[in-house]
Amino acid sequence: MNEKFEALQNNIGYHFKDISLLETALSHSSYANEKGGNAVCNERLEFLGDAVLGFISAKYLYESMNVPEGDLTKHRSARVCESALCSYARELDIGSALLLGKGETRMGGRNKPSMLADAFEAVLAAIFLDGGLEEARKFALRFVSRNDELDETKDYKTMLQEVIQRNPEEHIEYVQIAESGPAHAKSFTFEVHLNSNVIGTGTGKSKKLAEQLAAKEALELMGIR
Repeated sequence: MNEKFEALQNNIGYHFKDISLLETALSHSSYANEKGGNAVCNERLEFLGDAVLGFISAKYLYESMNVPEGDLTKHRSARVCESALCSYARELDIGSALLLGKGETRMGGRNKPSMLADAFEAVLAAIFLDGGLEEARKFALRFVSRNDELDETKDYKTMLQEVIQRNPEEHIEYVQIAESGPAHAKSFTFEVHLNSNVIGTGTGKSKKLAEQLAAKEALELMGIR
């Protein structure tokens, strides 16, 4: 357990003064129920983390985007929805450190999107309680701020696919050409190929973002924005 906690703290980029907070953040109810006694699950931390993430993301978007309230809401939703939180958790490899009951482990709990999303919020709350708002803000903004290069109302990969499909003989493929940085702050570079010809390149803090940026560049080269 100590090795997994240490690896996760390295991925997070934050080391806890009170390691019991991290243990609680990673404790699913199935684990706490099996352990019994005074064992506590991560549900209360998840509740707090949801509120802390909501505040941090709302303040960040308010200060960085001069758009109407409705657009701010859309941007925040894209950053804090379950699928987004799950992708953040996978990037940090939170699943490997989750404390689960035997049954939940057999059922693949370490890969369940809802469980990973909840654990991400709980870890954020643990950082907030252990290190204060500034440490929580630095951690959350690594993820909340990463999609600024994109117009989140557009799915560039889908847009590009629709353009290419007009000619049945054409096909596209996304190819990773580079990966750099430490485990907690990696950067990925992808090319999008049209019949083996490079038509766009994108670099981002996730594979999904890099692919979207590659598609965006390809569309711009085609005169489509």
